Amino acid sequence: MSKHVENRTLIKDLKPHQENIHVVARVIDAQPPYTIQTRRGTRTISNAVLGDETGRVKTTLWGRRAGSLKKGVVVEIEGAWTTSYRGEVQLNIGSQTSVKELDDDAVPSVDEIPEYTPKAPQNRGYKSYRRTHKPYKR
Repeated sequence: MSKHVENRTLIKDLKPHQENIHVVARVIDAQPPYTIQTRRGTRTISNAVLGDETGRVKTTLWGRRAGSLKKGVVVEIEGAWTTSYRGEVQLNIGSQTSVKELDDDAVPSVDEIPEYTPKAPQNRGYKSYRRTHKPYKR
């Protein structure tokens, strides 16, 4: 393990609604950027899967970070946050998140990374509340 991995969170320990997350992981998959419509207007995002010796996590990269990860590279991420989507924890990387490339030996190779993904409780929290309750109409 690399000396850069002190005080990090292991992927198996990620839970929904955490902030200022520090992980060291290998980019297992990285997709090109695309745009979505949100309440705040059009946003550019991309998706990736990151993994360490404890598991894998789906990751969304927002804004200028979209499309910035390269498959196979080991990265140290500081200042990320988690959300939950469809019962799984997701890691989010935004403009204030630090992303640094590390030596390849800081994380096991892709075939040594377990298939485990952290789960999120269903029907709890803000996101599921918005989906299951109709807005008040005047």
